[in-house]
Amino acid sequence: MSEICQQLHDLFNSLPRHRFPFDELAIPHNGIYILFEKGEYAHGANRIVRVGTHTGENQLRSRLKQHFMNENKDRSIFRKNIGRAILQRAEDPFLEQWNWDLTTRKARERYLPLLDEEKQRRVEKAVTEYIQQNFSFVVFDVDNKEKRLEWERKIISTVSWCKECRPSPNWLGMYSPKQKIRESGLWLVNGLYKDELSWVELGELEKIAQANHAFTRPAFGGR
Repeated sequence: MSEICQQLHDLFNSLPRHRFPFDELAIPHNGIYILFEKGEYAHGANRIVRVGTHTGENQLRSRLKQHFMNENKDRSIFRKNIGRAILQRAEDPFLEQWNWDLTTRKARERYLPLLDEEKQRRVEKAVTEYIQQNFSFVVFDVDNKEKRLEWERKIISTVSWCKECRPSPNWLGMYSPKQKIRESGLWLVNGLYKDELSWVELGELEKIAQANHAFTRPAFGGR
């Protein structure tokens, strides 16, 4: 329902906003983050472009660092997807190597001898620069793992179904090789088009998110 998505955008745009370099002490240990991207708008506000959380306990700050700072795309699918879009836009054949997952020993043994490591470092730096310069976020505290995953899933689904949440023509994600990213306008491929938030759940979510105002301190103000 676009009305619920409108309320979601009003809610999250009203929370204290953070941007790199962010104050770690203003980030809860456990919770959900909502990403916004420069130039992207919906419902008269900054458009939600990604929703995320973490599975390990007390890992929200670490997860945000993996996205914004740690130059290892195999530890952040968000970074990997940003890099894919950058390379696809440039029609860069390095995209094939960027898609390699070097997490396992077996994969490293197979791919490292073939990898252009200098190019990999350059792309990682370009991804870091793009994320740090173009993304801001809000967070709210959810201690329980199951509840975090449930809220994440419901928020993603609600935004993905909304016909008003469309990307701008210049959105980087339009160059993504992932069809789901291009079509949804979200830097996500999982959790799309499932169960939306109900009005009752939205009311509960508003109470949870607004209770965080006293905890979070904004790293910068405005839109």
